[in-house]
Amino acid sequence: MTDLNTLLYTAEHEWIRIDDDIATIGITDYAADQLGDVVYVDLPQVGAAVTAGQVMGEIESTKSVSELYAPVDGTVVEVNDAVDADPDTVNASPFEDAWLVKVRLSGDPAGLLDRAAYTALTGAEA
Repeated sequence: MTDLNTLLYTAEHEWIRIDDDIATIGITDYAADQLGDVVYVDLPQVGAAVTAGQVMGEIESTKSVSELYAPVDGTVVEVNDAVDADPDTVNASPFEDAWLVKVRLSGDPAGLLDRAAYTALTGAEA
């Protein structure tokens, strides 16, 4: 089980785990709950450049379509094909199996939230 206190978060409901120069990115359980049943994900291709705060893909649910924002600057080095094949994994396991992309960082991330700040933003339990 992922220790949610070791992750960083965005106000757009992405989580980020940084290991050396690789950021693993997914959406939070709060976002997954708000979306409802996820039926489709559109993720960037390996090799694509992403810019913090800019759209890098989208998630479609039975309720709506939401944009995915890159929380960091860098280059996509891996995409979770399992989520592409089975999008409802996002609802079932947002912090474990449903990571979306891995990005090689091209600079220091800025403006990210710790768990306490994110739970204060969403009103969720820590």
